[in-house]
Amino acid sequence: MNILYIFAHPEPKSFNSAMKEMAIRTLKDKGNNVRLSDLYVMDFKPVLDKNDFLQRKKTDSFNPFLEQMTASKEGTFSEDIMTEMEKIKWADVLIFQFPIFFTGMPAIMKGWIDRVFAAGFAFSPIKERVYENGLLKGKKAMMVISTGAEEDWYSSGGKHGDIHELLKYINHCTFEYVGMEVLDMHLTFAAGKMSSERGDEELARYMEKLNLLFPDS
Repeated sequence: MNILYIFAHPEPKSFNSAMKEMAIRTLKDKGNNVRLSDLYVMDFKPVLDKNDFLQRKKTDSFNPFLEQMTASKEGTFSEDIMTEMEKIKWADVLIFQFPIFFTGMPAIMKGWIDRVFAAGFAFSPIKERVYENGLLKGKKAMMVISTGAEEDWYSSGGKHGDIHELLKYINHCTFEYVGMEVLDMHLTFAAGKMSSERGDEELARYMEKLNLLFPDS
């Protein structure tokens, strides 16, 4: 299986980085092909702007949707976008790992989606190529998430609310919107407060999840 691992955490010595390294090692040991997009290491540009396009359909005003549709037909995205698109074409599964920032993705990962899940490449509402007909149909997506707060804060009735409800819009309005099948997310709570013993337990728990989802190739 071909797996694209999209990772967004700014600290290489973090627990998130340890999770990522273990996951890639585990997936490869099981016979999968894995490519990594480590967005902070790549210094990936998160802002969708006119520089994303080598040629412009209209130069008097900037219409991102129109420019994406045109660039998808003509292959005229900037090189960094084209590189990530080729990874997506290659992949069967996309794993998105990130810490929660204000109940969502870090800006660098949201920007990756804004720029790479482009109109005409990942979806096309003009031709109703969304949801069950999305252009990334046949691929799978999974979120691997860490939080700063304890689990009870993210439970039903907790201070933040049920994390599954809070993040449902990402699964539905992003991944399912472009046609992907959504796999059950993996959650690690209070990642910055863990003892080394609990850290080992969480790594083992994530490994077990990967072994269940991705059996030996």
